[in-house]
Amino acid sequence: MSRVFVSIGSNINKEHNLRSCLNSLHQIFRNIQESSVYQSPAVGFKGDDFYNMVVCLETSLTPEYVNKVFSEIEKRHGRKRGKNQFISRELDLDLLLYDDLITDKDGLCLPHKDLTLYAFVLKPMQEIAGDLRHPKTGVSFSELWQHLEQQTPIQRVSLS
Repeated sequence: MSRVFVSIGSNINKEHNLRSCLNSLHQIFRNIQESSVYQSPAVGFKGDDFYNMVVCLETSLTPEYVNKVFSEIEKRHGRKRGKNQFISRELDLDLLLYDDLITDKDGLCLPHKDLTLYAFVLKPMQEIAGDLRHPKTGVSFSELWQHLEQQTPIQRVSLS
């Protein structure tokens, strides 16, 4: 079994979409661990705040197939992919890590570049896997968070 980390975000009907997404993931994957949910401003465009979280799960599926499953979940939630990545979205699932695989081919880039760039990804990642080390840098996610935490305002929220 491989250990996979996925970032989940939404800024359209966000509570419903996060809950529904988690339900879908629990139906497909095993041993799911969820971070807290964090609210953060939209990045790269003006829009409603996002709710974001990171989930760890186990699977025997290939990384490519995991990405296909994530795309299907997004589509079921109304996601329409276009050229502009900086838009509001019902649901966004990004494969962050697949074990310690490092690859950049056929549209699959692991570890995902957002993992060290954005607080809304790194904070929940360090919450559930702080001692885990980034496959490329060897630096723990807790250490990476310490360097980034002052840059972007995010706050923990509860789903009602």
